[in-house]
Amino acid sequence: MARALLVPVKAFARAKHRLSGRLGDAARVELARRLARHVLGARGAMAAFVACDDEAVAELTVAEGASVLWTPGLGLSGAVDAAVAWLATAGIDLVVVAHADLPFVPVLDQFGASGAVTLAPDRAEGGTNVAAVPATAGFRFAYGPGSFDRHRAEAARLGLACEVVRDWRLATDVDHPSDLALLPAATRAALSAAGRSGAPSTRTTPKEPPT
Repeated sequence: MARALLVPVKAFARAKHRLSGRLGDAARVELARRLARHVLGARGAMAAFVACDDEAVAELTVAEGASVLWTPGLGLSGAVDAAVAWLATAGIDLVVVAHADLPFVPVLDQFGASGAVTLAPDRAEGGTNVAAVPATAGFRFAYGPGSFDRHRAEAARLGLACEVVRDWRLATDVDHPSDLALLPAATRAALSAAGRSGAPSTRTTPKEPPT
């Protein structure tokens, strides 16, 4: 069975605005970049893809050895739907979709099972941090508050078995200022340094994404 990791990544400059009371712009960019790299590192034996519409994100994607799926103007759910559909045409059987803000995510190449939906909710069991879906099933993603229940309902609509994985490493994300205390000490130190320097991230034109 061919598996792929798909990570939707928002433009770093627009990411994590809920943390703006604690982190300045440069520190938020640094956090978003570090977390995205960490999640891409969870690919294990899988090919990794990033759904994005931003040049800096695409540049990091290529640098990390992953492939860019260009999804401008689609929003989170639409971008994931489009990317999964493209991966199905590329011969992928199971797509593991992971959010880009999971600081403790383990290797995901054994997450999910053929012909079934596997969901890992956030700590409140409202959102969906990781989801594995059969690429050709026509699963429709519906992210946002309450997505965990909506995704379970979608699996039922499609007649697919749905397994729920409750694992603190998958449930822990970085959405609120209080979550910053959960980050590893090295990450917190890097954010502090980025905040002091205020240095902007470098942007270059990425390689042409797959179509």
